Amino acid sequence: MRNAVLLPNGLVLTTDNSAGIGEKIDDVVSTPDEIVSYFAARVALLEQWAAGATPLSIVVHNFSGDQSWVKYVVGIEKLFNEIGVKCPKLTGSSETNMETLQSAIAVTMIGEKTEENIAEIKWYAYGKPSVGEEVIKERDKIANLKKIKEAINTGLVHQVWPVGSSGIKGECERLGLHGNLVGWDVEKSGGPATTVLLGVDIQKVTEAKLHFGDYFEAIS
Repeated sequence: MRNAVLLPNGLVLTTDNSAGIGEKIDDVVSTPDEIVSYFAARVALLEQWAAGATPLSIVVHNFSGDQSWVKYVVGIEKLFNEIGVKCPKLTGSSETNMETLQSAIAVTMIGEKTEENIAEIKWYAYGKPSVGEEVIKERDKIANLKKIKEAINTGLVHQVWPVGSSGIKGECERLGLHGNLVGWDVEKSGGPATTVLLGVDIQKVTEAKLHFGDYFEAIS
């Protein structure tokens, strides 16, 4: 399990947050609110998958004001629409007493752990590491969650491990992997999980390569 909390009743809690990115004048990065919530939810969802869980509910902590709430919800719903899954029940709260100068949001998911599949796997890195404006400008290079979900459903992928600020190298070390990717910056931050390490069924490697296409490289 990666950055997830396993609760005593078998539920799994994951979360991600973002600050200074959005539609406010003083934000460091100017980006539509729906995109901000989309990527925050993306990270939390990948953490659920990494823990072998399926999200049941979502809690949104909105510090950007009432005007951002609907946009945040739209971004989260868009994520689930893209992967072909009904969006879990969504709740949360908004800061309305104080006007903040910068945008801020946290997305928390509560999921249920599913039965684990046991198979011999080979690890691959999927999606190029991207941060900041690269995430929007080079979106075709980042990991596609719909493809990952399809691969999980069909048994191509048995383990998921999103890449965070420590980069591919740091996450590989956490998994006990020691490899290199030619032409990839393995120390660069993965931003909002733009790169995902995938444990591919060793019997289905050829099929997985065809499924994921570009920016899918084996970790030796």
